[in-house]
Amino acid sequence: MEIAPDSALLVIDVQKGFDDPSYWGPRNNPAAEENIAALMDAWRESGRPVVLVQHASRPGSVLAPDQPGHALKDFVEERRHDAPLITKTVNSAFYGTPDLAAWLTARGIGQLVVAGIQTNMCVETTARMAGNLGYDVLVPLDATHTFDLAGPAGLSLTADELAAATAVNLQGGGFARVVTTAQLLSAAAQVTA
Repeated sequence: MEIAPDSALLVIDVQKGFDDPSYWGPRNNPAAEENIAALMDAWRESGRPVVLVQHASRPGSVLAPDQPGHALKDFVEERRHDAPLITKTVNSAFYGTPDLAAWLTARGIGQLVVAGIQTNMCVETTARMAGNLGYDVLVPLDATHTFDLAGPAGLSLTADELAAATAVNLQGGGFARVVTTAQLLSAAAQVTA
């Protein structure tokens, strides 16, 4: 695996409001935050760009701008440095402010690594759209997490089942390559060694 020298790491919606199990229910992948932090550190050390994305939900949500849960988690804020911040109100980071595609185009960036919360929502939607726009997209599934979800007619899936479906959708559908954090860290270290 090759990581471009200017590969951008998108850290999506790693916000305090996702720490409320009474609101979201059971989650998967307790190592997600540790893996996101490792990727942020590796990208910063190698001089690659990091872009933060923050969801601004409607009033009443734990992610609404007037709620404490809107804030980025401390480990992300501590690593923010000069990273640009995209604010969005929908699932795709490409529909945010400032314009993500314009920012990437202005820098000639063609490869994206998409990590964050939730695996099957904003991470998957952003990765699908990035793939459609022609970016080379890598998704370290172990640097994401999601929650159990109920659907129509009593159908429900666990967070692990949803993450597996996302992996199949993204790679099987040709939107992105699903990888691990360890693979990315190894590849990033080889390029900068």
